[in-house]
Amino acid sequence: MDEQTIAAAARHILAERTAGARLAPFAPGTGPIDEPAGYAVQRAVHRLGDEPLAGYKIGCTTPVMQRFLGIDAPAAGGMVERGRLASACTLHHRDFRRVGFEGEIAVTLGADLAAGPFDRTRVADAVGSCHVAIEVVDDRYTDFAAVGVPTLIADDFFHAGFVLGPAVADWRSLDLAAAEGAMRIDGEVIERGRGEAVMGHPLAALAWLADLLVAQSRPLRAGATVLLGSLVTTRWLTGEHEVAFAVEGLGAVSLHLRD
Repeated sequence: MDEQTIAAAARHILAERTAGARLAPFAPGTGPIDEPAGYAVQRAVHRLGDEPLAGYKIGCTTPVMQRFLGIDAPAAGGMVERGRLASACTLHHRDFRRVGFEGEIAVTLGADLAAGPFDRTRVADAVGSCHVAIEVVDDRYTDFAAVGVPTLIADDFFHAGFVLGPAVADWRSLDLAAAEGAMRIDGEVIERGRGEAVMGHPLAALAWLADLLVAQSRPLRAGATVLLGSLVTTRWLTGEHEVAFAVEGLGAVSLHLRD
């Protein structure tokens, strides 16, 4: 894609977000056709949106999510600071097209990840803290399968916000791969998942993202927060509910969903 087409695609995505419309597949020649083009449009979306990034989310890092979305590889999206939510916050359906929730392990970096290649041991040295998190996602597409992965990437891969739990600085005392997470809806556990489902170890997902962003000349910097992938299947909800997610050793976060 040339720069003019990239910019036009980014403006279209931002306009659809602002209008609260559902994003349809791009006409031939006007949208990204592969993942590198999707990330190029994503970068343009971030530039044109002119909002500070809090960090990144990684989607499809677990078999359960890959089966659910029919996508067999990870994909990353940006998270803006405006999407950072406090635990026990209240969200309303009117602010979303089709709202969903995922339960995650997250990290906040204490140092840059500027020169790869990375593995989970190398990225561990840069992790300042770990957190439990809920990612808020929005199915803002006419049909996400028809829209396709490159456009999903360009549109930050469903991301709509995140609830981050307290920082756990002594996370090295935990076995993140063995840690179990539990999603509760209205107080009832509806699904559990373990950290090892995320690419064998949650920090393997961080290494994947660090390599991706170095290749794109936008390395992860200290202070960035990264959601490493959902341990449970996305829960698309209607009506009013209480949503909570807890991970052993990392605590719990919650939110209220209202009409």
